[in-house]
Amino acid sequence: MHGTRVLGVVGWSGSGKTTLLIKLIPLLASRGLRVATLKHAHHAFDVDKPGKDSYEHRKAGASEVIVSSSRRWVQMHEVGAGAEATLAELLRKLSPCDLVLIEGFKSERHPKLEVFRQAVGKSPMHPGDNRIVGIASDQPFPGSGVPVVDLNDIAAIADLVRARAAPLGEVLAELERPRADQRP
Repeated sequence: MHGTRVLGVVGWSGSGKTTLLIKLIPLLASRGLRVATLKHAHHAFDVDKPGKDSYEHRKAGASEVIVSSSRRWVQMHEVGAGAEATLAELLRKLSPCDLVLIEGFKSERHPKLEVFRQAVGKSPMHPGDNRIVGIASDQPFPGSGVPVVDLNDIAAIADLVRARAAPLGEVLAELERPRADQRP
């Protein structure tokens, strides 16, 4: 994925991460970028419906199911009792694109944009995470050390995303580097 850049979008539940992404993606696409998203979900999520063939294939024991049509294809992989895929493994599975926006994975080691909404009533994340490279907020954060843009200024957020997203190779190298708190 030559030229692919990566940026996470993190924030507390209710801060508006998904709302921001659904406004941001069309603007970035209109600027000529091919955007992919990667979202971390709760362990029991399902994208399929009972009664559909693909669902029945998985429930019958297929470890992987690919559904394809002339308009899209989707691949579902059953982890079962195995380990959850790492962020690096998931990034390597993406098709070529210009920008990957990651929602969730807030404790991972990739550059992130914090979405902060004062009404959520939680403390900001950026003071405790040096991988937060920008903030989209409904309040200023003087002295944060990173750019802060208005949460409602989608064009400014798009500019910040383009400026602060990191090359995929650098992100993968950081994600795959052993953590200081882990033994090799």
